Amino acid sequence: MNGPTLSIVVPLFDEEESLRPLHQAICTVIEREGYSAEIIFIDDGSRDGSFNVIRELAEKDPHVRAVRFRRNFGKSAGLATGFRTATGEVIITMDADLQDDPEEFPRLLAKLDEGYDLVTGWKEVRHDPISKTWPSKVFNAVTSSMTGIHLHDFNCGLKAYRREVAESIRMKRGMHRFVPALAHWQGFRVAEIPVRHHPRRFGRSKFGGKRFIDGFLDLLTVILLTRYVSRPLHFFGWIGTFLMLGGFAIEAYIAYLRVVYGWIFNRYPLLWLGVLMIIVGLQMLSTGLLAELVASSRADENNISIAETLNLGEKPEH
Repeated sequence: MNGPTLSIVVPLFDEEESLRPLHQAICTVIEREGYSAEIIFIDDGSRDGSFNVIRELAEKDPHVRAVRFRRNFGKSAGLATGFRTATGEVIITMDADLQDDPEEFPRLLAKLDEGYDLVTGWKEVRHDPISKTWPSKVFNAVTSSMTGIHLHDFNCGLKAYRREVAESIRMKRGMHRFVPALAHWQGFRVAEIPVRHHPRRFGRSKFGGKRFIDGFLDLLTVILLTRYVSRPLHFFGWIGTFLMLGGFAIEAYIAYLRVVYGWIFNRYPLLWLGVLMIIVGLQMLSTGLLAELVASSRADENNISIAETLNLGEKPEH
């Protein structure tokens, strides 16, 4: 086979002090296990000397490749670029803060060999402050229940992918948190294994409250674009139906007061709330119907394309 069989993708942002020991730890595992590998560092617009370090590493080590963004685009963009740049049959991703351990590479690859397409780590014993661990527990629990794939740690940076998985996932901004769910919905086999997690040695965490909120908004986006992309009426319809039923119930109560008691006891705000819920519910249903028309036309185009592709392989009858 031409080229490396293993690609290690490391997105980073302001991790200057961690890069040299991380490179050394990765090289130790690669040499001991005899892997044919490349290491791809993706500098996501760092403001410190991170790129100078990875450029130096690339000059000294032919297995290292350095990529630099002009500004910070986020981890999803870094992973997407790493996937496009990687040439290995298997791609391993990890964070650059020394909290992920390269010693886990053999276990990740062994799990892939059992027939899985993506193996994600689970930081079972996590060395992070409670302000980071508890929001993550809530996020993982909600994501598991809403996506249908039950994992302990969706956002662990340490993952191993078969190449076809990395090529199939469309990595939009914020989608890196949901890679296992995206792969699962495309029919790939996903597994999770406990991995070692180390305390942060240098710098500070980039996690903040805004990222926690963004994660839940991105979760809704992922669900809409995957589970409901071919049946949008089911998404908008449930919301619209709920609002309309609530509105009709309120209006029925107002009508009851008017008929039985002759007046509605100054419940005019409730009256207008019911009207508003009915109107918004109708709008949601209308949006779902229009989205169904768009989805139906796209499905027809895809079916025609598939049929044309299949016909290319058919031999004419004589």
